[in-house]
Amino acid sequence: MVQFPLYLQLEALKMPNFMPALSRFQAAKVLVAGDVMLDQYWFGDVSRISPEAPVPVAKIGQTEHRAGGAANVARNIAALGGQAALLAVVGEDEAADTLSELLAQDNIAGHLIRSSAAPTTLKLRVLARNQQLIRLDFEAAPDLGSLKTVRQQYAELVSQYDAVILSDYGKGVLNEVAAMIAAARAAGKPVLIDPKGTDFSKYAGATLLTPNRAELRDAAGGWENEAGLTAKAQGLRETLGLDALLVTRSEEGMTLYRADGQTHQPTRAQEVYDVSGAGDTVIAAMGLSLAAGYTLPEAMHTANAAAGVVVAKLGTAVCSFAELEQALAV
Repeated sequence: MVQFPLYLQLEALKMPNFMPALSRFQAAKVLVAGDVMLDQYWFGDVSRISPEAPVPVAKIGQTEHRAGGAANVARNIAALGGQAALLAVVGEDEAADTLSELLAQDNIAGHLIRSSAAPTTLKLRVLARNQQLIRLDFEAAPDLGSLKTVRQQYAELVSQYDAVILSDYGKGVLNEVAAMIAAARAAGKPVLIDPKGTDFSKYAGATLLTPNRAELRDAAGGWENEAGLTAKAQGLRETLGLDALLVTRSEEGMTLYRADGQTHQPTRAQEVYDVSGAGDTVIAAMGLSLAAGYTLPEAMHTANAAAGVVVAKLGTAVCSFAELEQALAV
């Protein structure tokens, strides 16, 4: 079991028995902008090896589509009861049509900019007995015309929402993220970012970044102990002028770093089934909580509980408000 320094243990003990109100979530409006994708799952059974090559033959019996990337962030906001809008670039293709239908089913306001120059990002996974056999990716960078439209629509939408989430999957929609941060802050809106890559300087001035351990290490360098991690996290927060930095630490839980110190939340003990999409749930819960007027520690408490729900599910999944209430009550 991971042992944390005494000051972290004490901070964790100080966390209130916080239970968010559904009514406040329902009144909160969050704008999500970034890279979207369609997650396609083919479920089948494997009983033989192909005579053509030493590979398994999967007999497909079921297919499923889920909205992924920034769309999964919006799905989590909607599932928790919030009002979500999604701004992104998609192709002129069947995958984009499917995404639009999925967003409508979840009551998400979709601002999907159609581009004839690039397809909708599609991730196709083939699974047998709940084990992934292969993943096939179809993607291309968005064209400049579509990106210009993103900037224009973002400028029109940002003032209408209580918080902004920028979901960066490195596909190109957030190529001018600094200007988007500045626009949100000028409008008085908190802006939360799920970062990508090794250069975090482009995210300077944001309210909150939510890197995982590996992403923080890539951006700020390694550490040998808890004190080293704190120094790296706080140094990065100060350099970028962030209000806070939330580091998700897998089996070690998550730690929120602010100017007045840090607060830690341990992982909720349960069987982990699939961690894909957990980062989307974390930033969705954080953004919705801030939009509803809760403090950063309260938002982290909510996000930690929501993440504990989704890692017990297969693939990109969401946490409902009812599931959140149950998780927080334990």
